[in-house]
Amino acid sequence: MYSQPVTSPVRKPLTPFRPGVGYAGSVANDNLGAARKAKNDEFYTQFHDIEKEMNAYLEYNPDVFRNKTVLLPCDDPEWSNFTKYFAQNFETLGLKKLVSTSYAPNSKPKELDLHPTLFELESPQYDETKTASNGKIYTLDRDLNGDNIINVDDLEWQYLDGDGDFRSDEITALRDQADIIITNPPFSLFREFLSWIVEADKQFVIIGNMNGITYKEAFPLIQQNRMWLGATNFNTGMYFTVPDGFVYASTYKFERQQNGKAVNRVPGIAWFSNIDHGRRHQPLPLMTKADNIKFSKHKEVKGIGYQSYDNYDAIEVSFTDAIPSDHEGVMGVPITFLDKYSPEQFEIVGTSDNGLVEDFVKKTPGLTQEFVDAYYKDGGKGAYQAGNPTAGLYRFGVAVMVYKRIFIRHRKTTK
Repeated sequence: MYSQPVTSPVRKPLTPFRPGVGYAGSVANDNLGAARKAKNDEFYTQFHDIEKEMNAYLEYNPDVFRNKTVLLPCDDPEWSNFTKYFAQNFETLGLKKLVSTSYAPNSKPKELDLHPTLFELESPQYDETKTASNGKIYTLDRDLNGDNIINVDDLEWQYLDGDGDFRSDEITALRDQADIIITNPPFSLFREFLSWIVEADKQFVIIGNMNGITYKEAFPLIQQNRMWLGATNFNTGMYFTVPDGFVYASTYKFERQQNGKAVNRVPGIAWFSNIDHGRRHQPLPLMTKADNIKFSKHKEVKGIGYQSYDNYDAIEVSFTDAIPSDHEGVMGVPITFLDKYSPEQFEIVGTSDNGLVEDFVKKTPGLTQEFVDAYYKDGGKGAYQAGNPTAGLYRFGVAVMVYKRIFIRHRKTTK
């Protein structure tokens, strides 16, 4: 099929990021819950966030992308900062080939009222019968315009045979030919997308909600050191460019503009990867248990100490900076701990969220009926039953359910 080089003036540096309903799934926070229209579900990854994340991998290994084929599925190449970054840096990174694919407009919410871009309409390969039903593929692997540089101006495009769904044979074949897969997949399909990558044994960098850490498809990979969090600290949230007419939640208190563009901060966003970076090998500076009890800035620890769970043989550590350096047993920590996790310093032995935990950590098969009864007697809310893997403890004599915990222990006890 005839393909035409892409000229840069027709593209805007935006990558669709849709953590709302329908096409992209949902993120449980007030801001996204305020999205009532499809245009409120359009989030675009900013160039500097992509560049910052990729730089971390390059700093650790300058040749990480050299002679590699990079696939950007679930993308919108005409608008994509992912495509722009890798095309713009094609020669600097030493890429072998760049492939970027998009979903067909018909596969997205109809409320978006999508229309072909002027670039597509004016292209020789424009096909009115395919523009709505077929995805697109952009490729870059050669100097087309004769300026002796391979960059964004040498991109070629054509329609896909199908709608661009990553589960199709067409996109799966592209996956099999790629070395590295990078994208922000639809959140509602995050589990399936991750499995799709892992089954092909590919390197990857993808964006997802931090709650994905404890998914059954994801947690074993983290525990086995086959996947980890990216270099960007997800505790700070990420700002995404939003379209005109975006409606902010009444509770939104963060920046609304950056560099002259409307932005929206989305909390709990994480990069997931199996490409190494130096930040994950930095050990946490820690105090001993005695020093934490004496000097901790957290009232839950200072002068009180650490409590044990009713159903797990582990102590509760509610704050990453309160992990005692000299505790020889298992500790339950928040999932945000993984942002500081060093595999040389700690061993992950399980999680309370889904019961994926080593047997030696369990005191009981799950919550006991006695504890559940005490919890509701003490005014507890929610739907808990005996046998649930949720971590529970008695705090000052009151039964408390503890939010998702990761169980860890020191690889070496530091005195």
